[in-house]
Amino acid sequence: MSLVCTVFKECVRAIRDGELIEREGLRDKEFHFQNWFKERLRQIGDNFDEPGRNTYPDFRLVHHAEGYELKGLSYPGREADYDCNSQVPRGVHNGRQVFYVFGRYPSNPDGNRYPVLDLVVCHGSFLNADNTYVHKNKSFRGFGSYGDILIRDRKMYVAPTPFALAEGTAHRRTLILPADVHADPDLQEIAVLTRKESERMVVAYKFDLRTNELSAMFVDNPNAGHTHVFKAYRVGDDPLESVTLRERSREIVEQKHDR
Repeated sequence: MSLVCTVFKECVRAIRDGELIEREGLRDKEFHFQNWFKERLRQIGDNFDEPGRNTYPDFRLVHHAEGYELKGLSYPGREADYDCNSQVPRGVHNGRQVFYVFGRYPSNPDGNRYPVLDLVVCHGSFLNADNTYVHKNKSFRGFGSYGDILIRDRKMYVAPTPFALAEGTAHRRTLILPADVHADPDLQEIAVLTRKESERMVVAYKFDLRTNELSAMFVDNPNAGHTHVFKAYRVGDDPLESVTLRERSREIVEQKHDR
């Protein structure tokens, strides 16, 4: 059985009890939220592998086939999308179910201890339903006047956050799971969210070194129109107003990213 409901409830408990994020200093721009979440796993008592520089997902449970990828976001600040750092979001990786933990915290705290303002824990398939794509970095040599400069194609992905995808997640604590995953009975279902696959999909791209133009190749998506159904949950005594998918969420993300 999955531990995600237990993990979510422990996160909610910690937020309510005022257990703060603690950063080591102003240079700690990455690990402070990870450390806060690590303490939640320790409170649950399940074994996990420590995060490494290039591990995915960040936390991998030992006795359960699942992992947690952490995304801390400063607020106010960039919240519509996030950099995936060479690993496209997905719901399954190496046989593990992958859950994403998005937590927002003050962008200008008055010290090195500050609260988690809101939280979304979601299954990776809510962000991207395709588990078949295999990320690889490639390179070739031959660039430059003498033909001995190497070019690396190191991909970076930028994906929308649940705060951009779903209205009603801001300033709340929400769990989003595939509809066929059974949540704990003490969690309250607040919404059904249906995402539909796009008509076209990208299968290739090219970059012209002479003009600095990047172009993508699209094909018809064989799963066009296929729906993926999710349910949103909250702890029973949290505010239970519904969550809805935003209309034109793609345009919203694109506009904010291009600023």
